[in-house]
Amino acid sequence: MLKSLKRQNHKLSSPEGQIEVLEDVDTINITKFEDKVSNIGLYPLKPTSIEIFQVNVGKMCNQVCAHCHVDAGPDRKEIMTRETMQQCLDAIRETDIKTVDLTGGAPEMNPDFRWFVEQITAMGKQVIVRCNLTIILANPKYNDLPVFFKKHKVNVVSSLPYFTAKRTDAQRGDGVFDKSIKALQMLNAVGYGKEGTGLKLDLVYNPAGAFLPGDQASLTAQFKRKLHEYEIEFNDLFAITNLPVSRFLEYLVKTEKYEDYMNELVNAFNPAAAEGVMCRNTLSVSWNGHLYDCDFNQMLELKVNAPSHISQFDIEALEKREIILNQHCYGCTAGAGSSCGGATT
Repeated sequence: MLKSLKRQNHKLSSPEGQIEVLEDVDTINITKFEDKVSNIGLYPLKPTSIEIFQVNVGKMCNQVCAHCHVDAGPDRKEIMTRETMQQCLDAIRETDIKTVDLTGGAPEMNPDFRWFVEQITAMGKQVIVRCNLTIILANPKYNDLPVFFKKHKVNVVSSLPYFTAKRTDAQRGDGVFDKSIKALQMLNAVGYGKEGTGLKLDLVYNPAGAFLPGDQASLTAQFKRKLHEYEIEFNDLFAITNLPVSRFLEYLVKTEKYEDYMNELVNAFNPAAAEGVMCRNTLSVSWNGHLYDCDFNQMLELKVNAPSHISQFDIEALEKREIILNQHCYGCTAGAGSSCGGATT
């Protein structure tokens, strides 16, 4: 298996190379994910309804994180245009979609980010912003983001790999922990994470290596206790499994842990988690307007089985589509399950 993967290593940075590795199931004797969900009566997997509209507004980021499945960084030039943003607004205006989840990269680096948030909230829809925290301190023009978020009652979901500097900086870069603590304090100062304010501040934890996250409730208690030492408050913590996509897949292959990790995911398959996977109630939109079943399928360029561009948006067809599956889907169904909102069971 490792010889096969090493031959493909030069292709891993491309979606085609990643899929080739993920589909190399005969060599490592892993059941195809389609067969796994078929055995529990869920194949073909279909949406329940589209409740969350997740938009990647660009891959540019002020950080280069070791396990980033988007492969984001300062050198990425893919940025959603205002024209595509307008197509997104037009598409969801008359739908029952209640939540728009903005991600990146660092979504705040898109030059039309604030305009987009203003337009979405004017439609009466809830906005989630996936903030890496350090962006707030990256440049003076971002320093007022906590006030902007408060004005529009944005639900801020912040990445914080761990409650210590050593582990956080190892995954996200030197100095990231201290900057994240400062940014969290700035968010707390305007009311985020405080009881009775209605301003939600959620944290995201994902493992630093090739293992599943621990119990979400236990992790939440640990994070709350440790961050209290910095006088930081937050609402919920989302424990998210690392999926074998992009940089994390390259890490698994390079360290020869791919087979062991895939077997761990397969052995932890949870039928209840499979029923609640996020692709059943979420639609993912890329920076250039293409539609995907989830953020991970987006990075593998596996477009939806329906009209696949925002300019062709068809809510009825999208809610009847068959969801595209591949071996990386095991990451969302292992243990307590994994979604952009944390554990699913």
